[in-house]
Amino acid sequence: MTQCHIAAMTANPGFEPVFCTIIPPHVLDTLAQSDDTALAGPARRTLERDAIERTHRRLTTVIGAPSVSLPKEAAESKPHRTIYDAKHKTELPGRKVRGEGDKPGKDSTVNRAYAGLGATFELFLKSYQRNSIDGSGLPMNATVHYGEKYGNAFWNGEQMVFGDGDGEIFLDFTIPVDVIGHELTHGVVQYTANLTYFGQPGALNESFADVFGSLIKQYTLGQTASEADWLIGAGLLAPRVTGKALRSMKAPGTAYDDDVLGKDPQPADMDHYVRTGRDNGGVHINSGIPNHAFYLLAEELGGNAWERAGQIWYAVLTGGQLAQDACFADFAKLTVAAASDKYGEGEEHGAVLKAWSQVGVPTN
Repeated sequence: MTQCHIAAMTANPGFEPVFCTIIPPHVLDTLAQSDDTALAGPARRTLERDAIERTHRRLTTVIGAPSVSLPKEAAESKPHRTIYDAKHKTELPGRKVRGEGDKPGKDSTVNRAYAGLGATFELFLKSYQRNSIDGSGLPMNATVHYGEKYGNAFWNGEQMVFGDGDGEIFLDFTIPVDVIGHELTHGVVQYTANLTYFGQPGALNESFADVFGSLIKQYTLGQTASEADWLIGAGLLAPRVTGKALRSMKAPGTAYDDDVLGKDPQPADMDHYVRTGRDNGGVHINSGIPNHAFYLLAEELGGNAWERAGQIWYAVLTGGQLAQDACFADFAKLTVAAASDKYGEGEEHGAVLKAWSQVGVPTN
């Protein structure tokens, strides 16, 4: 057993049900300590709400989620989307405001959520032959206008939830399509590798969400690897924030450097790996390392990143060999094997080895 397996098991014994948010707790903690009540108030309420939802997620896992009847569209590999409006309350799912096939309404947040769910469904179906989040046509539900100035978006194991942001630090969480794709990918991870949400396996969980969130954005925009900005959450930060996004896969640690938020803490390689007890052992922080490896692979291969690079990552996520407590090195070895299985010992295999070497993760 490797050292990271021991660390993960010691700090987080057994499997914990995952409640995944796009904004890390350490960012909200920083905002909650601000002297500016316009920043601190919404951040504190968001942290309190997240704690409640996290507890609800655990209870749902113990009791069991309600059974879902699959619509006829599921068998036909078509999306089945429903958007709800919480009307700034916190009861889920809220009032239904748009169903599958309904025309766009006047609420742009509803329309963006609907389109983002569709973009996610389309990438996974067209590129990876995956029928919705669970692979069997699971209905895709989302709630918008959640809470009062709620500064987060999350996947709770059953549906997507989006806050409107406080308008000071965060804008509407439906604005970046990669945020929508990120959170829905946590659902895909839940139904496949089900990575433990702590330490390196937790950082891999976050990285998968960032990788496929970015691929959904690139697919939607028709961008090649070299054309993409590789930013996660571009457009989410309010104008007063000194920063361009939540994270950068191309250059981890450079997404923001703000007097309130602080500096982006993500490392780009193992030499700068962050050891911390916060953020479930740094799941949103150290995800920068596998994120950077994917970017390097995609850039080396060129073309559309959802094709060769994405196929390798998806094969490992869904292949059944990635353990729940997998370390970066475990995952890296599996990507090397997947590249060889899919493409032989040629360009793809060499590019995977090179990418992991550049971020300091061993593959042998």
